[in-house]
Amino acid sequence: MDLTPFEPFLDRLGRTGLGPWRETLAERTAFRIGTQAHGDLPRWEQALARLPDLPSGRSRLDGPCVGIEGVGPLAPDLGRSLRDALMAMHPWRKGPFCIQGVHIDTEWRSDLKWDRVAGAIAPLTGRLVLDVGCGNGYHGWRMLGAGAWLVLGIDPTLLFVFQWLALNRYLVRDDLAVLPLGIEDLPGDLTGFDTVFSMGVLYHRRSPIDHLMDLRRLLRPGGELVLETLVLDREGECLLVPPGRYAAMRNVWFIPSVDALAVWLGRCGFAGIRVVDVTRTGPEEQRSTDWMRFQSLPDHLDPADSSRTIEGHPAPVRAVLIANRPESRP
Repeated sequence: MDLTPFEPFLDRLGRTGLGPWRETLAERTAFRIGTQAHGDLPRWEQALARLPDLPSGRSRLDGPCVGIEGVGPLAPDLGRSLRDALMAMHPWRKGPFCIQGVHIDTEWRSDLKWDRVAGAIAPLTGRLVLDVGCGNGYHGWRMLGAGAWLVLGIDPTLLFVFQWLALNRYLVRDDLAVLPLGIEDLPGDLTGFDTVFSMGVLYHRRSPIDHLMDLRRLLRPGGELVLETLVLDREGECLLVPPGRYAAMRNVWFIPSVDALAVWLGRCGFAGIRVVDVTRTGPEEQRSTDWMRFQSLPDHLDPADSSRTIEGHPAPVRAVLIANRPESRP
């Protein structure tokens, strides 16, 4: 695989204030999609190549189910070909997506998270946005629907990158890309985003303070951070450090209370810190589906007490906090 599918986005990025970093991002992307990048790479490339041509339709980026609306139903054979090619990229974690009658019912109802965030953030119209740990780009599409000028999504999981490529096969946008990078792969001097999203990432970081410092650096002065993460639903400055797994996840390191998280943000130099939502995650938001057939949240809660995980920890609660990088001093 080469950089061709990413070039329109990279060219657009090159015309912004982020232009000085275009070539570095291109080089690091090319390295991550090299022929030895992943054993399943040929299978995903074949699935991408099998995507059929579809009749023209209207893109929808401003509703729960992102995708393309056709003028009528697809012919049965065409619909099956589309579904089979998309299903070859199982599992689909974030969504939902609707491509001319094919409904990708993903594990996460990511639209519910977006609804909790969208009304609280600064308007995205005309903004340069970074979405860290973006998965297949669902929230990035919603950001475009809310008026963002350009959205750079990064996620090191190559399957998610191919899912974005499949969706963009039909949406055909040059203002959103999912690059196969982690935050540690970004240039150390990269900065200038108007809004940075980090949703569902912080608790996976071994050094959450370093992650928050990186997010601050990536913002322009006055820019806005949108942070969504697992929290401990207790008053005061508390912290859960799971000794083993948390809800069957091996890579959960720190779960702070909301008060502790606000202190972390302050210590990292953020200002205007505010809590805009605290919500318990339930099976209506995260569950197994035909498009994600592995175990999901309901399998990882105590069957006798859904307020606890199978390990005995408090069940998942997620908070959204918003903060700003202070304006530069005169």
